[in-house]
Amino acid sequence: MKLVIQRVLQADVTIENKLFSSIKNGVLVLFGVEKDDKEDMLDYYAQKLLKLRIFEDENGKMNKSLIDINGEILAVSQFTLCADCKKGTRPSFDRAMQPDIAKDYYEKFVEILEKSGLNVKTGVFGADMKVGLINDGPVTIIL
Repeated sequence: MKLVIQRVLQADVTIENKLFSSIKNGVLVLFGVEKDDKEDMLDYYAQKLLKLRIFEDENGKMNKSLIDINGEILAVSQFTLCADCKKGTRPSFDRAMQPDIAKDYYEKFVEILEKSGLNVKTGVFGADMKVGLINDGPVTIIL
């Protein structure tokens, strides 16, 4: 499982030239699932994301979490995070989870995040999405 977490001032997903979802202060999370990943990993990664202290406190130190700031989350599925570029110049996606299982994991991950009470928005699994963001910092964390 791979998550790319970007602290954002705003982020949005556009599908077929129409705004699908958007957030303000919070994180854009790109979510990829690999074949060896297990469902019980979802809660661990969701809790890690919710509690990760990547927002500044009153002293300018990264000391606050999404929960602390009541931040928003935009979770976008992205199988290309599972790319293997070790051989040749064309990425291999053999490590990516089968789409039906990956979609189920993505939806369960989003459900766990929603239980936090924070505003959680998504993209559409498998859609051709245009993702826009204003990265704050920039701060980008890979889990």
